[in-house]
Amino acid sequence: MTSIEQVKGGIMQVCNQIQESNSTFEHGRSTLEQASAMLTQVTSGTTQADVSDVTAALNRAMDSAQEAQQAASAAIQAAEDVAARL
Repeated sequence: MTSIEQVKGGIMQVCNQIQESNSTFEHGRSTLEQASAMLTQVTSGTTQADVSDVTAALNRAMDSAQEAQQAASAAIQAAEDVAARL
């Protein structure tokens, strides 16, 4: 039978793994922001409609990364709440 302390320890390991994922999402979002800024810079003055499509796709990707971060943070909070109730 697993002890409460073992369960709590396991939950904390899960929280650490989720936090690592959150850091990865943050890095990805930051990289996408840099790419978007670079795209804006290198296409300044162009009238290509496709550029706005790329910008919109980058914005959707950044939004998705942020949503993933928020969901991961909520998962951490929920897991910590479970551990606290044990």
